[in-house]
Amino acid sequence: MRASRCWQLLLSALALVSSCAAWGIKAEATIELPPPLQWNFYQKSCPDAEKYVRDQVEFYWKQDKTLAAKLMQLLYTDCFIKGCDASILLDGPDSEKTAPANAAILGLPLEVIDKAKEVLEQHCPRVVSCADIINLAARDAVILAGGVSYPVPTGRRDGNSSIAKLVDLPVHAVLWDKVIPYFQVRGLDVLDVTTLLGGHTLGKTTCKFISDRLYNFNNTGQPDPSMDPTFLSELRGQCPPNSTNTVYLNPDSGSSYSFSKTFYSRVLNHRAVLGIDQQIAAQDESLQIAKRYDANYEDFLKMFGHSMTKLGNTWLLPGDQGEIRKNCRVVNGK
Repeated sequence: MRASRCWQLLLSALALVSSCAAWGIKAEATIELPPPLQWNFYQKSCPDAEKYVRDQVEFYWKQDKTLAAKLMQLLYTDCFIKGCDASILLDGPDSEKTAPANAAILGLPLEVIDKAKEVLEQHCPRVVSCADIINLAARDAVILAGGVSYPVPTGRRDGNSSIAKLVDLPVHAVLWDKVIPYFQVRGLDVLDVTTLLGGHTLGKTTCKFISDRLYNFNNTGQPDPSMDPTFLSELRGQCPPNSTNTVYLNPDSGSSYSFSKTFYSRVLNHRAVLGIDQQIAAQDESLQIAKRYDANYEDFLKMFGHSMTKLGNTWLLPGDQGEIRKNCRVVNGK
């Protein structure tokens, strides 16, 4: 029954998105916005805001294609700690960015956000929030990596605190039954989880995050039995014990740093790199979704954008709280 309900959820969501497109209705009409978000929030106050962000993302992406995955991860990290409030950008000895789990998003993605904010402050001072810049930049990154465009409502407020100990992002080896409630409390369901994990077709991971699957799964001294034996051998060759090497999350297309239709095929054939990705095939609900995406790649692309929009709506500050930072790295007045 649960698989059937989830299947109906997927079909309903796809039907809604597809029918709106067929009738010329904007995708915005399919999404209920939590306050203070609005469509075209900056239409009067900074009409070219999205272009200013897009120009910077494209400029840096042309120099380093790894940027797309990192900007998507930046959005996920910011929104899942205590809501989409750009707290991940704040500097400080104990800020969120100092947490070990956030090491991967340091450097280039933060530089891109800083540059976009600098340009926006030149044209529209103290108007566009850093939280909105993160969301817009992630959407632009998805498009550059071969995904489809999706609507990003704006009007988010920037938070004024950032605490490392609040960082509790799920690790790569966490069990599926732990992941789903973590997403559900943030307004995302199993369809969103299965869809957003498809973003792992981009980027890399370090061998230490998959060593347990290769050599000591659940402290058994054996590899993960769900792994295809041939693929296990391949990964062990790239990740010998105690290796500091990195591997592509999707070996079929990783070097292109773009979305690929092979991600769900690899999951279904027990050739996923991360344990959390392979667990998609072990649950009835997510398995049906993966089969649909494997057979209909365009459906995945449509729903990925839909789920990214929902992700960006997580735990927002009310309009009378927070601020619009002048510098994304520090709260105003410091």
